[in-house]
Amino acid sequence: MALREISSLEKYLGLKKPNKYSTRGERKVPVLQNNNGAHLVGLVTIACHLVKEAKRLELLGGSAEDRAVVHQWLEYRVSKLDGCSKDDIRIVLKDLNLYLQDKVYMAGNHFTLADLLMCNGIHPLIADLTFQEKEQYLNVTRWFDHIQHRAGIRHHLPPVVVLRNRIYTSKHH
Repeated sequence: MALREISSLEKYLGLKKPNKYSTRGERKVPVLQNNNGAHLVGLVTIACHLVKEAKRLELLGGSAEDRAVVHQWLEYRVSKLDGCSKDDIRIVLKDLNLYLQDKVYMAGNHFTLADLLMCNGIHPLIADLTFQEKEQYLNVTRWFDHIQHRAGIRHHLPPVVVLRNRIYTSKHH
């Protein structure tokens, strides 16, 4: 999963020459083999490196505060979201729903790497929810739908229908 996500990020960033990757351990942690022989380990480390390589620093946050918030959500993605149990899913969605109550993006007023990686990470959770369950997490589903429809985002994931069309009956006499 992580390697497809990294490949998708490379495409989004417009990086022409694909890097060489492998995975390490049971959890298939991604490893980037640099030309100079150094290895970068972990989704967040590699993703931040690719953003810098593509000279798209705005994706890491526009201000010091935004950069800290982006980093916080990237950490959250790998520590809480990846491999979260069925019991934890509700807690994660509830926390995110509360956080996104008055926000369009994870950090600041612009799309960042945090939105991209959190969207990818939460994709399987959202895909498994019923429409009724999605309606319990309206802020998460609104944010998720907004991010998944950005140009070039979902190279490796199928779209998720997040909201049902509601039919209201009107009583006109």
